[in-house]
Amino acid sequence: MSSLYYFLSHRMLNFVLNFNIMKSHFLFCSLVLFFFTSHAQDYDKLNTFQGSGGITYFSKGHEPRAKQITARVGNVMAWYNELIGFKPAVTLLVLSKTDWSSYTKMPVYGMPHYNNDSVLIVAAEDNEYWRSFLSMKDLPGEMQKQVKQVYGMPDSSVSMQAFFDLLAIHELGHAFHMQGKLQVQRKWLGELFCNILLHTYIAEKEPGQLPALTLFPKMVVNGGTKNYKYTSLQELEEKYNEIAQQHPKNYGWYQCRWHAAAADIYDADGKTIFQRLWTTLQTQQVKLNDELLAELLQNKIGKPIADVLLRWEIDMVK
Repeated sequence: MSSLYYFLSHRMLNFVLNFNIMKSHFLFCSLVLFFFTSHAQDYDKLNTFQGSGGITYFSKGHEPRAKQITARVGNVMAWYNELIGFKPAVTLLVLSKTDWSSYTKMPVYGMPHYNNDSVLIVAAEDNEYWRSFLSMKDLPGEMQKQVKQVYGMPDSSVSMQAFFDLLAIHELGHAFHMQGKLQVQRKWLGELFCNILLHTYIAEKEPGQLPALTLFPKMVVNGGTKNYKYTSLQELEEKYNEIAQQHPKNYGWYQCRWHAAAADIYDADGKTIFQRLWTTLQTQQVKLNDELLAELLQNKIGKPIADVLLRWEIDMVK
């Protein structure tokens, strides 16, 4: 509940207490009903339908895309419910550029994200943010060929739409760990958790999408760090919101390293590594220092995930 709603609810309560008991009861109930009805109608300007995983709201003219994303989200939740016995409650918003600022404070159109632990917001349209990551002139000929094959659009341009569409699954991962009451220990581990969830599902259920998921992260990681202000895990912990909102490409670099790590982690032990990750973070509720965290990850889950912490600086491409 926002500070404005909090303020209004208390003003309503103070107001009704000035009436006699019967009037105050009637007025209080009426005002509370109005308050919560108004709050529930936040998405009234959007179209809606009920998906298998929850309610979807979408901008006018984007129903086919909304149904496509909703179907995938439902499939992911059903598959993980079988794997770990948990299914989060999710409301999905598929927004046009025009509607974006009305329903989220995220300044970058095209960045999938959560407003809280149950509202997943994704873009309905291709956009400049997605396109800005691919500069063909800077790529060698063979890489240009791969990019065109994987990320080519019908108009012969290239865009990261195929990659960002898959990031909706990453964002869905946040609903799993937040609603599942997992202690993710660090912001970076919470993000890595989501990337492992994403990679595991794609590798198991949609392997044809692996090129779209893995090519771009490889390109970014291999490009080095010279263009990024922040590169350490400690900086990410301390400046998470600043990096995500004010330095989106820098944040994207972190995510690409976690994507690459998630692929290695999955390749080491398949879907069972996610099951161990889920159980470990669910049962270890006390926050640990780096030394104990590395030990926990290595002993309970596996060396590849512990190496994300232990070898982050060593494995960095300068």
